[in-house]
Amino acid sequence: MPSPANLVRPTSLTRPAWTLALLALAGLITALDFTIVYVALPQIAADVGFSEHGLQWVVSSYAVVYGGLLLLGGRLADLLGRRRMFVLGMALYGAGSLLGGLATAPGALIGARAVQGVGGAVLFPATLSLVNTLFAEGRSRTRALTVWAVSGAGGLSLGALLGGVLTSAFGWQAVFYVNVPLVVVAALAASALLPADAAWRDVREGCEGCEEQHGRSGHEGREGCEGFKGQDGRDGRDGRKERDGRGGAGATRPGFDLPGALTGTVGLTLLVFAIAQGPEWGWTDPRVPGAAGVALLLLAGFVAVESRTADPLLPLRLFTHRGLTAATGVILVFGLTLQAVPFFLTLWFQDEMGFSALRTGVAFLGPTLSITVGNLAGERLAGRLGVRRTLMVGFSVAALGAAVLAAGMTDDSSYAALLPGIVAFGLGTGVVFTTMWVAAASGVADTEQGAATGLASTALQFGSGAGLAVLVSVGGIRTAVAVVAVGALVGLPAALALPKAVRPPADPAGIGSADPIGQSSSSSARSPSACDVS
Repeated sequence: MPSPANLVRPTSLTRPAWTLALLALAGLITALDFTIVYVALPQIAADVGFSEHGLQWVVSSYAVVYGGLLLLGGRLADLLGRRRMFVLGMALYGAGSLLGGLATAPGALIGARAVQGVGGAVLFPATLSLVNTLFAEGRSRTRALTVWAVSGAGGLSLGALLGGVLTSAFGWQAVFYVNVPLVVVAALAASALLPADAAWRDVREGCEGCEEQHGRSGHEGREGCEGFKGQDGRDGRDGRKERDGRGGAGATRPGFDLPGALTGTVGLTLLVFAIAQGPEWGWTDPRVPGAAGVALLLLAGFVAVESRTADPLLPLRLFTHRGLTAATGVILVFGLTLQAVPFFLTLWFQDEMGFSALRTGVAFLGPTLSITVGNLAGERLAGRLGVRRTLMVGFSVAALGAAVLAAGMTDDSSYAALLPGIVAFGLGTGVVFTTMWVAAASGVADTEQGAATGLASTALQFGSGAGLAVLVSVGGIRTAVAVVAVGALVGLPAALALPKAVRPPADPAGIGSADPIGQSSSSSARSPSACDVS
């Protein structure tokens, strides 16, 4: 199929630490908005005039749009450029945040949250694919993913703290306005810190991108462009002719898969909608199975379209990548189970222990710090034990922590009694969160990192929605956390499905992308090649 033949990466990042800080800020922004609104909901309901039923759409409108568009956002990052999509995502996020703060009616606020969801669906896969392509596979990428994961995990917990502080001091509007200066700074910094998106280039004379990277002529197909040769064992120009079917007429920008975009996006959005509304409307309400049925029909049509189109939104061959498929399964299990615990902790602190919004936020310092330590430990363990065993350790510790936490949730429980379970849960969850993204990125070509990221993040969002929808109906907070403890053990066989060889490799010798916090980071130093094609 036609694909991005020459999305050429820069030979080095002149300010890798600042670049990584920018990507971490983006991770913080997208994570923050999942929780920062929760503690402001009572004041929003009173001031804006939401009914008890309508208030949940302040949360659901964001989740439904975000989950439905992640796959499209990931592929757009591959096709249109990751920096462009990064800036566009920030702009949409900022616009939605500003409109949310200004909203005075329920419809306006729900619409603003939907705009934020679109921004998040564009921003998240663009950010993660930038991390995966700017830092070489191996220690550099693992460390960069760890920094990104720490910022994301911190954002989830920090949201509860900031939401309480801002709502108490400035009113509910502040939980929206706080995003505006952050996204303005990030969007302006992108042009200085992120490499420009490469132009689409003619490949009639071979891989001209390799001439820029290696100082050799594109005519030297075998030596100058190992990426072309490596995919099919033939000279890059010959292989390209066969894939294009145009006799080497040159690479053009792939067409946009409009039928796939429509069926996939609407299908996923309806499926997330049905899952989100099931607990509220009841699973037997005709609207819920009706939406789910239409969603499944659309997704079946999506698969049929993708199997026939030359430029698919989601290349189905990605499902033959054992590492990516298994990692997506791990991410799905994480979303179904461990991702839900902070939600139930919030309810327990406020409803059962009587904590104020501010005190709840302070209480979340426990899980925040333990998850951060787990993120950092995941980086080291993955290098020593390999990804499979590290994930198994993480799921085991997290499951144990959830079990201890559930046991401590009694009528007279104190924060001190809950803390051992919180810490163990946080450590295990942090290890899993970092390592599962390392597994999802390993061995995927640069040209498809956006699609792979969209697939993996869609699994996380779908799992989170489905898991929460089931857990809220199992019979109380303590029971839900106990179910999470049992369900997290499914992560063990899911991790075993990963190839044994999945381990962050040593950085390629002599090409020099040693440390994203160091002096330089050669983005050409990654596996499998600097000029990957699909």
